[in-house]
Amino acid sequence: MKKMKLLAICAIALFSSTSVMAQFSTGADVVSSYVWRGIPQEGTGGTPCIQPYLSYAVSGFTIGSWASSSFTGNVKEVDLYASYAITPFLAVTLTDYYYNFGVQPNYFKYDAGETGHVFEGSLAYTGSAFSASINTMFAGADKKADGDNAYSTYAEVGYQISPIAKVFVGASLLESATYGNDGFAVTNIGLKVSKTIQITDKFGLPVYGIAGANPESGNVFFVAGLTL
Repeated sequence: MKKMKLLAICAIALFSSTSVMAQFSTGADVVSSYVWRGIPQEGTGGTPCIQPYLSYAVSGFTIGSWASSSFTGNVKEVDLYASYAITPFLAVTLTDYYYNFGVQPNYFKYDAGETGHVFEGSLAYTGSAFSASINTMFAGADKKADGDNAYSTYAEVGYQISPIAKVFVGASLLESATYGNDGFAVTNIGLKVSKTIQITDKFGLPVYGIAGANPESGNVFFVAGLTL
């Protein structure tokens, strides 16, 4: 009971404090297809998806949810995450991925060996031009053939070559069924170009295009998106 009271006090202090600026945020992307780290997530043909998000940020901490659903109405993914900005350039994030609705439709099943959730820890650096991240799945449904944790690890570096264009390259560092590789493999290279289409004097529509390839699988992709 004392622990519950302490948690309640901490929660009230967090959400009611006037000494820090708290911010809610929501929005959505509409994309021509869903490609994640070089891996198509909606089948080889791809389908347009809407990808909404919501978040709450306070004093360097951010908690939120991100999802993806195809235009056919099939929910592909619902994720939860918590992030802390160590510095303005460096952040750590814990993500709970859930994209196994077809295999394990019970979202609230967390039993070892049966859950459809995948848990990942990330460390990301974002500078004025250079960015880098490393991401490791450490628990959940990310498994090897023998049932042991695969610890799938993806690393990516990017460089802003102009105010609207960024190049990136990403690789799976270990054997992973998630990324479809037996050892170290480059799975994601490409170019992202973003711009804002000015609709009125006060309203602009952010759009972007991503041209990329997965050298490991031999696939190429082009994703067009807009942000609402």
